[in-house]
Amino acid sequence: MSRLQHASVALLPVILAALTLPAAGGNAIRLAAGEYDLTAETVLPHLEEALRYATTRTRQCLREPEATGMFPLLRHQAFTGCKLVPEAQAGDGLHFTLRCANPQAASGSAAFQVEPDRINAVLEIKMGGKNMTLSQRLHGPRIGACPDPDPGAR
Repeated sequence: MSRLQHASVALLPVILAALTLPAAGGNAIRLAAGEYDLTAETVLPHLEEALRYATTRTRQCLREPEATGMFPLLRHQAFTGCKLVPEAQAGDGLHFTLRCANPQAASGSAAFQVEPDRINAVLEIKMGGKNMTLSQRLHGPRIGACPDPDPGAR
């Protein structure tokens, strides 16, 4: 196994663990508030075929969520100090650049497509100092209003 493949295999558990961490800060995405059935597909092209893809599915109540927090991958400690900031030339609030406190950590971009009843987004990352890229695609329909947090409190 090459050094790059070994490093990629070692990073896989770290990335999978990030899928369960709490959200990070960023800039708000305007979308129809409600509960969404979200699928996050993480692709690590440098890994062997069996380890290359990781998919998770969650239901989340969203009300103008932070862009950075939408991607489970960016919740990992490897991306501490990184956040998505709006691209100045886009001006639409849907295109972002990944900025990290340590510029050697990573670089990348994200784009969101928001419709009245669904959201689609893609995050592309290049790890700093390595010839390793990864991406995460997020998509899902709005399935209705957010559940009442305390149905017995009426």
